This record gives sequence, structure tokens and C-alpha cells, in this order.
Amino acid sequence: MDQKVDLSAPHAMGTTIIGVTYNGGVVLGADSRTSTGVYVANRASDKITQLTDNVYVCRSGSAADSQVVSDYVRYFLHQHTIQLGQPATVKVAANLVRLLSYNNKNFLETGLIVGGWDKYEGGQIFGVPLGGTIVQQPFAIGGSGSSYLYGFFDQAWKEGMTKDEAEDLVKKAVSLAIARDGASGGVVRTVIINSEGVTRNFYPGDQLPLWHEEMEAHNSLLDILGAPEPMSM
Repeated sequence: MDQKVDLSAPHAMGTTIIGVTYNGGVVLGADSRTSTGVYVANRASDKITQLTDNVYVCRSGSAADSQVVSDYVRYFLHQHTIQLGQPATVKVAANLVRLLSYNNKNFLETGLIVGGWDKYEGGQIFGVPLGGTIVQQPFAIGGSGSSYLYGFFDQAWKEGMTKDEAEDLVKKAVSLAIARDGASGGVVRTVIINSEGVTRNFYPGDQLPLWHEEMEAHNSLLDILGAPEPMSM
């Protein structure tokens, strides 16, 4: 039976997004698959968006909704910074995200994780799920891939991790969700935020850990099938 793919369907980020605090800052992570129904519209999208120099947001759900919320929040925070003469705190940024999400909860389909560092409270993670609730947590996970990660985080997360331990945890968790969740995929992007600034990292599929029954990355289907390469003319 033929399956028709509706290419005009809204773009949604069947997603895995993660925010983790560590001893000195936060690490944010996400996969890169944006889908339109069963069609992958973008296999290398960036779901970690800058709000200010020290605050970023991970986006899940409707791509359009999450983008417009982050655009409005970025604009308001820019005005806020000009008026105060100093960078906005992570809590202020998260509460602006919460305000927009809650006041428009009947129209928006997006879940967000706000993470950043400020000189008052250090690294902080705030989850703002569908509906506009705000919860400060030592770690937050969201998107369709998060269903596969709760037990993993209960076992693997710990207080006082180093920066490298936290990023390794985020990378492992996103790769596990990619292995189990059909709506998550692509590459893994991470953002590390601390007193020294912001560091962005990129991990393609061949640099991710393999999980049970996963196949190694190949350049060609012929490598998988073990067939000889086609002859060159």
C-alpha cells in the first residue's frame, strides 16, 4: 500500500534535548533531526539557540513555535540588558520563556529547556514543558527521546560532576535516545556555559557510542551488504 508523505505538514522536532548542571556551569545537548510527519526535513538542524551571551535554550516540539518564542525572548532580553546595563540572569530569561509559553499555552506546541550561567547563582537549568510550567532542576530532559532516558539518568547522573563528565553524560544520553527513538537522529550538538564563556561542540554519528544491536556508520549501503563496489567506467 502506497504511503503518501504530506510535505506541507508543519515542521516538528521529534527531539531529544538535555540540560545538565555540573560543578562550575551547565552542559546543553540535542540531536539534529527535524521531521515533517515521516519525512526528515532537516537532518542537521541546530536546536540549541542563543538568548544572550550567557543563556541558551534547547527547543522541542513545533519548530515554528519554539523559534518564535526564542526570538521574542531574545528581543526582550536585549532591551532588558540595555535598561539595566548588565547581562540578564538565567532566572530572568527562564521566566520570560515561561511567561510567553503560559500566556499562549492554547496556541503553542513546544517544550523548552533554558540553561546558562550568571555571577549570582552560577550554572542553572530550568525546564519549561508544554503548558508553561517552570521547574528548576539539576538536570532536565525533553522531547520524544526523553522517554528512553529517565532510567538512564537516574543511574548515571550525580552531583558535582566535572565539565568533561557532564558533557560525556549528555553525549551518551543523546546517542542512546537516537538509537531508540525513531524521531531523534542526526548528529549531537553540545553547548558548555560557564564563567569562562561558551563552548560549542559537534559530534557526528561515527563519533558516538554504539548501543545494543546498532550498526556502525558506513559511507555506502554496499559496505553494509558486503557487496563489491560498482565498477568505474
